[in-house]
Amino acid sequence: MPRMLSGTFAALENPDFRVLWAGTFLAFIAFFMSTAVQGIVAFNLSGSNSAVGFVVFAQGLAQLVLGPFGGALADRISKRLVIMACQVVITAAFLGTAVLLALDLITLELLAAGSFLIGSAFSFLGPARQGLTVEIVGPGLRGNAIALSQVALNASRIAGPFGAAAFLAVGAIGPAGAYFGMMTLYVGALVCTWFVPPTPVSGGKRPGVLGETLKGIAYVARTPRIRSLIVAYILVIMAGFPYVSVLPGLLKNELGRPASELTILLMVNAVGGLMASLFVASLADSPKAQRIYVAATAVFGLGLVASGLAPNYWLLAGAMFVVGAGAGGFQTLNGALVSHLTDQAYFGRVIALTFLAFAASSVIALPVGFLADAIGERATVALSGSTVLTIVTVFALGGRLSRGDGGGAAASVA
Repeated sequence: MPRMLSGTFAALENPDFRVLWAGTFLAFIAFFMSTAVQGIVAFNLSGSNSAVGFVVFAQGLAQLVLGPFGGALADRISKRLVIMACQVVITAAFLGTAVLLALDLITLELLAAGSFLIGSAFSFLGPARQGLTVEIVGPGLRGNAIALSQVALNASRIAGPFGAAAFLAVGAIGPAGAYFGMMTLYVGALVCTWFVPPTPVSGGKRPGVLGETLKGIAYVARTPRIRSLIVAYILVIMAGFPYVSVLPGLLKNELGRPASELTILLMVNAVGGLMASLFVASLADSPKAQRIYVAATAVFGLGLVASGLAPNYWLLAGAMFVVGAGAGGFQTLNGALVSHLTDQAYFGRVIALTFLAFAASSVIALPVGFLADAIGERATVALSGSTVLTIVTVFALGGRLSRGDGGGAAASVA
């Protein structure tokens, strides 16, 4: 790769990371296709926000239960092997759902069962992939590599809904074809992972997975800077991200638009996220990272409030762009800051705790769905944004998101 790739794309000069990044991108596209298609299928099966929340809840429940153990496993065996095993499971889940849809045998319960299986695999896949990324690029490019993974995520948030919309637009293909497409993308991701060389596994006698998990939690508890970042991250994700499960109902019930137009909103949202993540990727290892992190979180909350208040579809789309930009900057910098501050021996377990945020937000999606059915989608989304703004204000005023603990790792970003 030409040496001109520096700054924003510096970590991509590493050939092994390029292959891993390509596989990650394919997997992310499949995931965001499933987010759109799954929500539309669930809403069309029942016509309620709570049904969408139920399917999302199933995935979150699996991640919430298994997530803490995923990091411990990633820290003790081959991360490459863990990733490949999880990719096989997810591929099978997509294939099974595609067949059920093609045969017109899908039910809400079966859709939720597939979601639970995918969530179980994600519990181990996420920490292993982040840990392998750090091992491949080395300490000097940790922040940039994690930020570029977030760039892949945000780019796939455009490609995924676009692919979903393309499949759904063709009646003869529809949701079943979309799931077959997701399966194919995951096969591609599996092939990419196969070509990533294995990294050394730490030897010696180690405690059991439960003991490793508890050690990781204790490490976070005694490291104030990491603890505050993770707690704030979990709270913001829990409060803000369930809005996605309410969007199909917001479109149909509040704006009189078909639920299938969710794909357009998700693409607009993703453009904002991609632009923000590209902007902050080159700043992920700089002293400005923490201040931008706080600002991006506030933008995310403001965008949600604006989404809840938007009187028409086009203003909602504009607000979704702001939501995506705030969320993209927030997520990118959180990963970069945590990677800098964390001892590599604990990296998988610490990252697993951040993944619990999405598990918790998926679990929260069910009561959020009931809330939206009771008070309306507009009020629910605006309330989510107000809660995010309250959280970031409390942490910022307390100084927890704008200062380090001192010491080597903290000093590198403070």
